[in-house]
Amino acid sequence: MSFASRYLQRNISYPPFIIDRPSSSLGMVVVIPCYNEPTVVETIESLAACERTLQDVEVLVVVNQSEKSPQTVEVQNKQTVLELKQWKTENSTAFFNLHVLVPEPFRKKHAGAGLARKTGMDEAIRRFGTLEKPNGLIISLDADTLVEPNYLVEIENHFANTKNEIGTTIKFKHRVDELIDPLHIKGMQLYEDYLHYYKKAMAFTGFPHAIYTIGSAFTVCADAYVKQGGMNRRQAGEDFYFLHKLTAMGSISELNTTCVFPSARLSNRVPFGTGPSIQKWMDGDKSLCKTYAFQAFLDLKQLFDLVPELYESELESSTLPASVQQFLTKDRFSDDLSEIRRNSGSPQAFQKRFFQYFNAFKILKYLNAVHPTFYDFQKLKEAYTELKGH
Repeated sequence: MSFASRYLQRNISYPPFIIDRPSSSLGMVVVIPCYNEPTVVETIESLAACERTLQDVEVLVVVNQSEKSPQTVEVQNKQTVLELKQWKTENSTAFFNLHVLVPEPFRKKHAGAGLARKTGMDEAIRRFGTLEKPNGLIISLDADTLVEPNYLVEIENHFANTKNEIGTTIKFKHRVDELIDPLHIKGMQLYEDYLHYYKKAMAFTGFPHAIYTIGSAFTVCADAYVKQGGMNRRQAGEDFYFLHKLTAMGSISELNTTCVFPSARLSNRVPFGTGPSIQKWMDGDKSLCKTYAFQAFLDLKQLFDLVPELYESELESSTLPASVQQFLTKDRFSDDLSEIRRNSGSPQAFQKRFFQYFNAFKILKYLNAVHPTFYDFQKLKEAYTELKGH
């Protein structure tokens, strides 16, 4: 039985999109969701300009739409399929196999980035399952994103040289240089600063799973993908939920020797994320200038600093800042802490279990609970400066 058999039986009811058997040397599958994307061929060209890898590579472009998508999207998607097939014909010597996946229109209530990414990643699992390759790499990219020439080689080398790693995030830089409008440029820079601030502030607290969660900038091992239960169907934020759930299973590193370059365009196709944030900024909403107060992270650090002691001793919550005290009380923390302690046979097991409980989702819940009750949202530049000073 393949490592993926049970996952495939439970999670996929439709037949394979790709009939041809994969190359026995297949080691990497790049998955690209594509909805109403007129420039996806540029992304494919960017991959084609990459240095050749030792393992074989497949690129799966999932050209998708909702049953309720406007006709303009349907027209663009048909054009995209034609262009991709033409590119494949004209570039038959490309070092990767390009496959264009065109699923039936998604039901409106599920349609979105999560289901499109899941469709491609599940197909990648089928490919690796056929070869019984649990260490195959699924690479998540977006249809508006360009990559450096060493992109695939660096991913391949990274996993060849590390053990027990189940995934990695990849350095990213939005293509601000393509923009003309100074307001747009400023908004994009603020958004990137926010992403860096949030991730680094999480790490500052002592949280061991502080990671970037950008859909176009991560790689996951096939076996870990299956064990985690696969990608979710969220219409936005699918990357955040998937990657943070994945951290409970093993080590996710940060790959900084190569870079991806997402578009800095405006977009309202998803309810939140880069595009909508920048669109709101352009429409006059200045919330990008503000963020969670750095003091909230300082407060949380006081709790996390106590974690090694909590294996054997009770929490003296009165020593903690009022913001943390109130959150822990409302969250019934003392009951949960007792259970974590009962189910941990060593300090190391306790620490692991503690941060599976007090995970990225709970940290976000804490931050939203203490703003604005205890702290006003802080100017991003000011908060980031404070963080850098610690």
